[in-house]
Amino acid sequence: MRLVLVSAIAIQAFAFAPVVHAAGGGSSNPPKPTNTTKKCLFGRVYDEAAGRCVKPNKTNFTEDQLYDAVREMAYDGQYENAQDILRVMDQNDDRVLTYWGFTYRKMGELELANAFYENAIAANPDNILARSYMGQGFVSEGKTDLAIEQWREIKARNGEGTWAEASLREAIQTGLTFSY
Repeated sequence: MRLVLVSAIAIQAFAFAPVVHAAGGGSSNPPKPTNTTKKCLFGRVYDEAAGRCVKPNKTNFTEDQLYDAVREMAYDGQYENAQDILRVMDQNDDRVLTYWGFTYRKMGELELANAFYENAIAANPDNILARSYMGQGFVSEGKTDLAIEQWREIKARNGEGTWAEASLREAIQTGLTFSY
């Protein structure tokens, strides 16, 4: 009974907090479609210099450009294609680990997703995007108490008002999660 009461009080506190979609720790806007999602198939990325779709390991893309392509494909629901790009990236990068978790969560592999989120957070405890996505996964599993723990960690790590914090707060309030 005590756990239910604590969760109910915490959820009531959310009702008075404004929903802010500020940039930082994730963007409040979905990625804009590029030729990567408009023209490319099978996890390829559009290389402007080559004027065609190429395998991600055959480009001179920076990690940031590859990360943007992963985010774009994930938002478009192309989780396996996003994973094809993730495979050629630095596997110790906490952003890469975060998106492995995100794609697995969206594919319904919640245990595997949480393992990647935990690795991302171990690599960078201030990775509030990993915390937000993990919390959203907890919301979808009905584990609101664990989602609230992640929300509190985000706030404690100067994440209040960021997209990561606001989106998790909104997910806790509504039960709906985000795809970007």
